[in-house]
Amino acid sequence: MPRSAHDLASVDRFTPVSRRAAATDRFSPVMILLTLLATAGCLAYGVFLLQPSHRGDLIPWLLVIVSEAILVLHALCAMWTVLAGTRDVRDHEYWRARDEVYSLSRLSSLPQRGDPSRWPLQLDGRRVDVDVLITVYGEPLEVIRRTATAAMAIRGRHEVWILDDGRSDEVRALAAQIGCRYVRRLSSGGAKAGNVNHALTLAKSEFFVVLDADFVPLPGLLEETLPFFTNETVAFVQTPQTYGNLHNVISRGAGYMQAMFYRFIQPGRNHFNAAFCVGTNVVFRRRAIDDIGGMVTDSKSEDVWTSLTLHERGWRSIFLPTTLAIGDAPDTIVAYSKQQLRWATGGFEILLQANPLSPRRRLSLDQRLMYFITATHYLTGIVPGVLLMVPALEVFFDLRPVSMDVGWGTWVVFYGGFYVLQIVLAFFTLGSFRWEVLTLAACSFPIYTKALVNAVIGRDQAWSVTGAQKQVSPFTVMGPQVCMLVFLLCTTAVGIWRDTMLGRPSIATLWCAVNSAVLLILVVVALGEIRAARTGSLAAHADRAKALATSAALAAPIPLSTPADAVAARHSRTRLMRTTS
Repeated sequence: MPRSAHDLASVDRFTPVSRRAAATDRFSPVMILLTLLATAGCLAYGVFLLQPSHRGDLIPWLLVIVSEAILVLHALCAMWTVLAGTRDVRDHEYWRARDEVYSLSRLSSLPQRGDPSRWPLQLDGRRVDVDVLITVYGEPLEVIRRTATAAMAIRGRHEVWILDDGRSDEVRALAAQIGCRYVRRLSSGGAKAGNVNHALTLAKSEFFVVLDADFVPLPGLLEETLPFFTNETVAFVQTPQTYGNLHNVISRGAGYMQAMFYRFIQPGRNHFNAAFCVGTNVVFRRRAIDDIGGMVTDSKSEDVWTSLTLHERGWRSIFLPTTLAIGDAPDTIVAYSKQQLRWATGGFEILLQANPLSPRRRLSLDQRLMYFITATHYLTGIVPGVLLMVPALEVFFDLRPVSMDVGWGTWVVFYGGFYVLQIVLAFFTLGSFRWEVLTLAACSFPIYTKALVNAVIGRDQAWSVTGAQKQVSPFTVMGPQVCMLVFLLCTTAVGIWRDTMLGRPSIATLWCAVNSAVLLILVVVALGEIRAARTGSLAAHADRAKALATSAALAAPIPLSTPADAVAARHSRTRLMRTTS
């Protein structure tokens, strides 16, 4: 069934994406050429660093070699995955099943024919039912209402359940008002995965959808995904996380940071049967989850763990690169930090507790590599912090990672062949250059370092809700970045003095200055958040004071001496009520 005008209007309204990026063929000849060039740049840079004649002093050289080896490995695997995803995952069987997903021949005789949300769903000639599970944990009431209302309007017969781990009576009342089923647990064991597992003891449909409370589904969610389940080995169909609140530096950086993954990496992982669940906007086959004993609850990355377990049991996963739900990206430094800390801790837990390369893992060689890259992905976020120390070693101790015999021109050619081509590739895939992504990527190393420590020592990372954070100063989570900024500013000053004394500029000083500027951007953003929060608090305080004064004026007794005074008082209160409303 073609997508309706309503679906397209919803995407346009909630998703301010580049029209060029949306209209461009994801795997055009230019895209493939850039990917091949970026691959060549990775290899050339690796060979350049490993040449014995280019080796500098041991300590900075080792720091650069280890750091760049991580980046080069992940870049090469990303290029390989991108090139593997050129084939559309929707085959002839999919389109046949999609044409038959609604029992259209019987709709004319059914009383629900005028309500698309009650249309019978059909798969391989039989009726199927679907449960839509919305996981809730303290999100604002209006956010939940928005998602639940949209979920009720999804085309195809389904039941909507609100799974309230926040145990809120207001959410219960909201569910009754909208017409959703409501589930509340006595405990919060297993976090989100435990919430879903508990709901599955009550919801018995053959298929179920999992939605986070802040992801608004589009009406065509089921008709786009269910046809894949004609293949009895398909366990789940995952769709992208697309964000609609890209209104500031943090939300744009966090949102665009995922664009390459959902646009190119996940489709490529289809080729290796290694596309994994991301926790929302996903449709599961109930039998597959029952086969592994429920959603995995031992990690905050329950989505990836569940995917890995399903793949070990021989199930297949599908990633459909079509936006079918619109959500909220973290839009404050605190919210972003908590989200990334939770994700990274879960990733490192997989590496340490379920190493995909272990011979005990029942995975194919391709799946092992894909999950290993997933588990080590956040090491690439620690690398920028390590590389920040390299120019300082030259400024203070005259230690260099490469030989003095390597000139500026040679260094720039190989360094640019790696980094510049990565940026060009990102420019092409996103439709425009996104400096916000580079800023967050360069400033997030303390988050990922803490996540690695959490995973090593087994420290539990508390669940946090995107978009439901209290007003907390961003500097409560920015201590390491601020300290590093002060250090780099001092190093830059010493570097400038040193270069002046030597009578020549150095790459180290320029490197420190650029890194200082990037960290300074984050500090400016943090100051902007504080200023906006203070302004909002003052406005909210003024509104509350006005409301209290109005309530007091309306409730206070007025001494009346004559009937005329009573009439005047009624008129005065009426004018006051009209003014305040």
